[in-house]
Formats: sequence, structure tokens, C-alpha cells
Amino acid sequence: MRSVIAHGPGDVRVDDAPDPEISGPDGAIVAVEATAICGSDLHFYDGDLPFFPVALGHEAIGRIVEIGPQVQRFRVGDRVLVSSVAGCGRCPGCATLDPIRCHAGAQVFGSGLLPGAQSSLLAVPAADFQLLAVPEGIDDDAALLLTDNLATGWVGASRGRVVPGDTVVVLGLGAVGQCAARAALAHGAARVLAVDPVEGRRERAAAAGAVPLAGETPARVLEETDGVGADVVIDAVANNASLDTAFASVRAGGTVSVLGIHDMEPYPLGATMGVFRSVTMTMNTAPVQQTWPDLVPMLTSGRLDVSGIITQRFDLEQAAEAYAAVAARTADTMKVVLTVGNH
Repeated sequence: MRSVIAHGPGDVRVDDAPDPEISGPDGAIVAVEATAICGSDLHFYDGDLPFFPVALGHEAIGRIVEIGPQVQRFRVGDRVLVSSVAGCGRCPGCATLDPIRCHAGAQVFGSGLLPGAQSSLLAVPAADFQLLAVPEGIDDDAALLLTDNLATGWVGASRGRVVPGDTVVVLGLGAVGQCAARAALAHGAARVLAVDPVEGRRERAAAAGAVPLAGETPARVLEETDGVGADVVIDAVANNASLDTAFASVRAGGTVSVLGIHDMEPYPLGATMGVFRSVTMTMNTAPVQQTWPDLVPMLTSGRLDVSGIITQRFDLEQAAEAYAAVAARTADTMKVVLTVGNH
């Protein structure tokens, strides 16, 4: 098979790799039809996560070509989407539909612990737990977003405790931030203040109903909230600067909901001021499977629209070009799909 491999910072290649073997009696092999580049994949590309070589990718849809004898919910030929986060599917933690709580330890595709989804074939353990048949009325772009980005944005709003009437700030308007802004509005936020240094990304969020915010963020948020601060700040960047901005922008008693992946260095948290202001901080990896019962009906009914988040498509063999385009972080290239010519 062919697989996208990061060999070092900025060094992405499409290599030959052995075809995967089924992981066990409850596993499946999926012939990948489309996969996508996530902002967290860029942490390998940028060298923030210096673990090489690593097969990249954790977002995929495709068709099942092999199943183990214990798989009950799926058959060969079914079109499925794959949760980016995997659990054993059998323990009390997985019974909550949150693989992060797996007693055996959650794993993420494309992290070095599980194979990369930016491949022509993908071995999926615990298939009954990890897979979802592509729902009727869900197009491939929305199905890909259900594997990670939309689930992540949704949990940023839900665990951020967004309620009707809230003012929400979203820091970082890549695909996850765009999903978080739309999720906050779907939760009833009165205003979503959208922050990103790229004007075109702010405009994209504005087209979905957010209020674009330029300038020095904490000061602008205070202006927009009569000096009180935002009820919820969703940080889809999570570097030192954005975390500082989040704490400076949230109101007393508000919530900072962190979705971005920080680098490997500790963050100097001013805990005393956080305690004094009764700020809640929640750090989140999406419970992808847990979000599907909420998100699928919202997508099929039109109550949640994810159009325009995926901006470009490349062939899998053009992965190096695609990664360079995504890493440029422009308004035109935000979320890229890699199509696989094996279907």
C-alpha cells in the first residue's frame, strides 16, 4: 500500500508500506477513499512533536474490505467513517462512548501508536466501536469532519458550557476553530467573536454567523462585553500566547475550553488569579463516538452547516504539496482532503 510518512520537520513523503494485517478477531481493514490533513498533523510537520518517522493522519472514510469473525455491526463493502481516537470498545470507559476513558488506554491513529489514516489501507481495531456507517444524507466532506474536527469543535462548546445568550470567543480559525464557532452558535451563543491573524479566515467565520474581531484581543473583547469579558473562550491554538489571551479575555466565573495542542514545554499557569476569578479550565480531546448521536441529526436536518470548511483536494501522491499548502496557513487553504485512487 501507499502511506504518507513524516521523516522529519517539513519532510513528508508517500512511501510504499506493507499491506496491513487485521488487528484481531474484532478488527477490520478499510480501503481508504478520502483522508484529510488536520492541524494536529502539522505539529509533526512543524517539528513540535519530534517523533520520526511516523505514518500520518487520523481522519478517514472508506469501504470495508476485510472483517474479523467477532465484528457484528458491519460487513465487507460497507462505507464507513473512522473515529480518530480509538478505544478497546469493551471496558466501562468505552461504554460511555468516550475512547479517552478507555481502561486499556486511548490511542490516536497516525500518532505512532496506531497506523496512519493517510494511507490506501487502514487496519482498525475494535471495529464495532471505532466505525460508523456513513449516514444517509451526509456527504463525504461532512463525514470526514465527523471523524475529528467537527466532534472537537462541538466538545469545545459543550464542555465550555456554552448556553443560550452567551458571548463566546474562538481563538484560531483553522478547521477546528471554524467548527467550534459554528458549534457555539448551535448551542445558542448570542455572539461568537472570531479571532485569527488571517483576515480571510475571520471572514469565513463571519459568513457562518460569527463576529470577526481584529486588533489586540483582550482589549477588544472587553470593549465588546462592556468590560466584563467573554462567558466562554475556546482556544483552538493553545500556545503560550493564545492561552494568555484566553485567560485575559474570559470573565470572572467563565470557562476557558482548550482544544489546541500545546508544544512539549510546560505552560506557566497563573493559578492564583484563576482561583480568585473562579475560572474553569477544561482541556479536551474529543469523545468522537459520543458526539455522533448529536451531530448526525443536526447535519442531516440542516441545523448545523459545515460547508466551506474543506477548501482543497489533492491526490494522496501529492501529500508533500498538500502539507506545504496547509502549513502556509492562508485563508484559501484551510482544510485539505487527500483522495485515494483505490476505489
